Amino acid sequence: MSELHVEPGVVDRVRAAMAATPRATFLPPVVRHLADVDRPVGIGWDATSSQPSTVARMLELLDAGPGHRVLDVGAGSGWTAAILEALGAAVTGVELVPQLVEAANANLAAHGSRSRVRQATPHVLGLPDDAPFDRILVSADLWRMPDALVAQLADGGRMVAPVAGRMTVVDVRDGQPRAREDRGRYAFVPLRE
Repeated sequence: MSELHVEPGVVDRVRAAMAATPRATFLPPVVRHLADVDRPVGIGWDATSSQPSTVARMLELLDAGPGHRVLDVGAGSGWTAAILEALGAAVTGVELVPQLVEAANANLAAHGSRSRVRQATPHVLGLPDDAPFDRILVSADLWRMPDALVAQLADGGRMVAPVAGRMTVVDVRDGQPRAREDRGRYAFVPLRE
C-alpha cells in the first residue's frame, strides 16, 4: 500500500492554517503545556485532541478550501473546525458528548471563529438533514465503511475517515463512491453513535 498523493500547494495551505490556529487554545488548561507535543492529548469524556501530524495528514487528504461546505464529525475540542475555517471552508461540527459541544463552542468563540459545533443525534451519523457536504472529516475510528456518511457527500465530494485503523479517502464521482487507503496505521478513539 502506498501513500496517497497530495499536491504540494495543499500541504503549504494546511501548514499555514494550522500555524494560524494554535492547538493550545483548544485544550483544557491542565494539559495546554502539551499543545506542541506530537501526540494525542486527552480533553475529557474519553475524547482526545488528535496528534498534530495526524491532523495535518487528514487535512491534506481532505483538501478543503474556499466554497466547500464541510462536516466535521467527532469535532471534539473544535480545533479541526477552526483549522478548516482557516482553510476557507464553511464548517459545521457535530459531537455526541454535550460537555464537549459546550467546550468546543467556547473554544471556537475564544479563537474568534464563526464555526460552531452542534449536538449529534444519538444513533444518527452526521447531519443527514443538512446534506450534501463537499467534504466530511471524521476524527474517530469507524469499524466499517460509514455508508450513512458517504450518502451525505455531494457529487465531487470527499470524505476522510479512519476505518478500522486505516486512513480512508472516499471520493464520490457521478454518484459512485471510490475508497482508497493511505499507507500506515492510525489509532483513534472509537466513534460513538
